[in-house]
Amino acid sequence: MDLSDFRKEYSDRGLRREDLEPDPLKQFEQWFQQAIELKLHEPNAMSLATVDPDGMPLLRTVLLKYFDASGFVFFTNYESRKAAQIAANPKVSLLFPWITLERQVIVQGRAEKVGTAESLRYFTSRPRESQLGAWVSSQSSVISSRKLLQQKLAELRDKFSKGEIPLPSFWGGYRVVPDTIEFWQGGPARLHDRFLYTKAAPDWSIERLSP
Repeated sequence: MDLSDFRKEYSDRGLRREDLEPDPLKQFEQWFQQAIELKLHEPNAMSLATVDPDGMPLLRTVLLKYFDASGFVFFTNYESRKAAQIAANPKVSLLFPWITLERQVIVQGRAEKVGTAESLRYFTSRPRESQLGAWVSSQSSVISSRKLLQQKLAELRDKFSKGEIPLPSFWGGYRVVPDTIEFWQGGPARLHDRFLYTKAAPDWSIERLSP
């Protein structure tokens, strides 16, 4: 299939240096709030890139659950493929593809586990079925059929039918502590606006990049 003529001209919304927050997390919050107000579908969906021991990158979509001055937090199975790759090489990248807004945010940094108390606080806020789902899946392992998952779910519903569902020891959060954050705004004639924040403790440097 030839997609060479499949193209769209970007708007002239633009992004100017003087309009940027000095702190990239504040700038991210501003853009994220706009994505929410415009009712983008799952604006917290982000691509997470890790690298295996042979240097082969792997991408998957995860959900950002909260962010603050320390970084971006998501939750997963600590026995998953992504967790094994993070353990071997904590350098990761995140991509927020807000296509409707003609925007991207790219984060490069280091992933580190959050504390058990922090994981528990989020786990208990999840719907009960999502809590059970964390127990059911041995994430990234090979299974013969979906029926096995459904059987295990039924068993766990019975096992935890009374009382609270405990936090699995193999499940929790990661915080991606950013080293760089790039804000990309599409522009006409492919002259996009790109600004790169780089950590220069205690502040951030900001540079405009050529499109």
